[in-house]
Amino acid sequence: MRASQRARGEDVALVDALLSADERRRSSGVRFDELRAEQKQLGKLIPKASADEKAELLKKASQLAADVKAADAERDAADTETQELLLQLGNLVHPDVPVGGEEDFVTLETHGTIRDFGAEGFEPKDHLELGTLLGAIDVERGAKVSGSRFYFLTGVGALLELALVNAAIAQATAAGFTPMLTPALVRPQSMAGTGFLGQAAQDVYHLDKDDLYLVGTSEVPLAAYHMDEILDADRLPLRYAGFSPCFRREAGSHGKDTRGIFRVHQFDKVEMFSYVAPEDSEAEHQRLLQWEKQWLTSLELPFRVIDVASADLGSSAARKFDCEAWIPTQGKYRELTSTSDCTEFQSRRLSIRVRDGKQVKPLATLNGTLCAVPRTIVAILENHQQADGSVYVPPVLRPFLGGREVLEPVAK
Repeated sequence: MRASQRARGEDVALVDALLSADERRRSSGVRFDELRAEQKQLGKLIPKASADEKAELLKKASQLAADVKAADAERDAADTETQELLLQLGNLVHPDVPVGGEEDFVTLETHGTIRDFGAEGFEPKDHLELGTLLGAIDVERGAKVSGSRFYFLTGVGALLELALVNAAIAQATAAGFTPMLTPALVRPQSMAGTGFLGQAAQDVYHLDKDDLYLVGTSEVPLAAYHMDEILDADRLPLRYAGFSPCFRREAGSHGKDTRGIFRVHQFDKVEMFSYVAPEDSEAEHQRLLQWEKQWLTSLELPFRVIDVASADLGSSAARKFDCEAWIPTQGKYRELTSTSDCTEFQSRRLSIRVRDGKQVKPLATLNGTLCAVPRTIVAILENHQQADGSVYVPPVLRPFLGGREVLEPVAK
């Protein structure tokens, strides 16, 4: 765990503080049990004692009662400190994860062909210019109504979102996922249990009056769906595909991706979520990655798969793979989907267990973005644009767009 904290770039001393608190919890628990046993034994002697003995025993009983109360308080304080420190620890990093920061990822695969717009004889437009031509994106009125990093999807833009969501849910359902429409507001225990009130807390919207949190991903309600439950082993794997609005403060992103809809405060997303036996989590992680690759391939987008470095994992993930699509006007790959193996980290915090025969134990949870809508729209518009400002529609989306093969400009 010390090595894991070091790889994450987090406080290694937290591990020693936790061990110290846990030792106090254990020793104070033993002390409490010993005093309680002595108190019970004394309680049996008092009724049988003579008058002279009874006075002395009652005096001793009074002192024991005070000692028991003090030991109980010490035990509770040590237990509280232990739990608070435990919640600050990130998941144990998988040994194969590359060590380092945001730029220390390892590229595992590259798919598709990056278009040479110069050879085609025109300069590519960015997604906002294309969205304006198509009558699909309106960020000016989004800012007027709600502030920066908000937007309207209008006309064919709204239809494109609905097409993406329907196509993504159709793929997930065909793969055996149960489609879910999830709450966008959750209680603190749901947010904390999934690991979003630690290092990610600054990015979360909180409603003080109601003590509820707006989710940044449907991973949160999907993880908490079976909170405080014991599942039978023969029900696993359980796979859900959640659709929900997502809300993020984008704290620390000042000046980044300010143009268009790549980085916004509110967006819709289709998220895959799996509950599996702990020994099956790595294989399930690969399956989630394959479904993400299938999705991006069906959209005919050039993309790469990276193994995310340790300091960029997020507290709940033991390992994470990102699929990054090529964005022509940025000249680089940008994250479109992500899948994380959270092993037993979330299930322990949310008290979700599996009964396998006579054994009851924590299970593993995993998540994978199938379609984060605005970023996917960015990638589709920019990669499939044509010289006249129209945009080619991949066949997978056409049934949900009234058969359209091309999105046509509506304004000069």
